[in-house]
Amino acid sequence: MKAAVYSQKKDLDTFLYLSKFISELAKRDIESVLHEDTARDLQFSKDFETFGSKADLQTQNVDFFFSFGGDGTILNALIFIQDLEIPVIGVNTGRLGFLASFSKEDIFNNIDSIIKGDLLLSKRSVIEVFTEKNSISFPYALNDLSIIRKETTSMITVDTYINDDFLTVFWADGLIVSTPTGSTAYSLSCGGPIISPTNDNFVITPIAPHNLNVRPIVLKDDVEIRLKVISRVPQYSLSLDSRLYEMDIEEEVRVRKAPFELNLLLPKDINFFDKLRERLLWGKDKRN
Repeated sequence: MKAAVYSQKKDLDTFLYLSKFISELAKRDIESVLHEDTARDLQFSKDFETFGSKADLQTQNVDFFFSFGGDGTILNALIFIQDLEIPVIGVNTGRLGFLASFSKEDIFNNIDSIIKGDLLLSKRSVIEVFTEKNSISFPYALNDLSIIRKETTSMITVDTYINDDFLTVFWADGLIVSTPTGSTAYSLSCGGPIISPTNDNFVITPIAPHNLNVRPIVLKDDVEIRLKVISRVPQYSLSLDSRLYEMDIEEEVRVRKAPFELNLLLPKDINFFDKLRERLLWGKDKRN
């Protein structure tokens, strides 16, 4: 059995912590496969197998993917896993952590449960993006796609179509298309609704819209969304999770649900609503 170990942190504390975790895996006859940057930058004395691409994970027959960091580290894990269906275990060494469900301490108590398959499997939908020039190197996002004005203080307008039916023109600083997973990310901070990960939806949320009667809209995720940007400058910014691209305004963007999902392993004793209360401090009031 093999486990991929991925972290974006390169400090001494991370080295000591990962060394302890890898030792615990070895006690259970689980071979660790380190991300190539982690193995190089942290200078592990032992030679480990490494991965740097989807092909590496596939060739090495990895069974689990451990992500150490915040939610952004799990978002980057999608680049390597894609449609391989390798389950991801998120260990939260960051801050908020909606996706990373295990703490640095709790993961040691759950290694045996992970091996036995005694956890919840949460399948998360993924966005796929199509452009006319195919100018996006990795056209997938777990959280969201964002279109944002670039090098201008003026608003942009985004003509929006659903299955070629005209929806509206958004006058705003930008526009977000999110999955249910991404509904607690950028979309939430822009006034979008929170959606349970088990729902099959897209959310379109404008960023600082000029018209006060413009509100986020929830759509079933079997549609295609087409976006055309009009701006006073020749380019706009397009982000897929944490990856940013510069786009010409002539280039339309089409958004669909990807043909694969990302598998997250979660503890059985904590559900999505528990996380909402904990992370968003719901019910935490001095009057209670």
